[in-house]
Amino acid sequence: MFPTPTTLPYYVLPVAMLIASNVFMTVAWYWHLKFKGMPLWGVILISWSIAFVEYCLAVPANRWGSAVYTAAQLKTIQEVVTLVIFAVFSIVYLQQGITWNYVIGFSFIIIGAFFVFRGPL
Repeated sequence: MFPTPTTLPYYVLPVAMLIASNVFMTVAWYWHLKFKGMPLWGVILISWSIAFVEYCLAVPANRWGSAVYTAAQLKTIQEVVTLVIFAVFSIVYLQQGITWNYVIGFSFIIIGAFFVFRGPL
């Protein structure tokens, strides 16, 4: 069943927040790969500061999202979003290409997401 216009924000807001949280988490985990000369303790402090913002978005996204999605659906949304954001980050920021192996592997995860949202067989 499709959401009605009055319920649409309840479906969209958690997804938008998960997208934003994943941007912060991807940056927190991988930004420092271009700064290998920086002390590890400094990288950890900066990454934890960035990750704090991610948690401030992810926790309410999952709490509010649980009103309209199952926990498995929320986790699946988060994983697919993570893959897409990571792919873009890897290409744009890290200047690392995506190989066919990555595309095939990511595709299998997206196919899995289809079955999570499809409902019982």
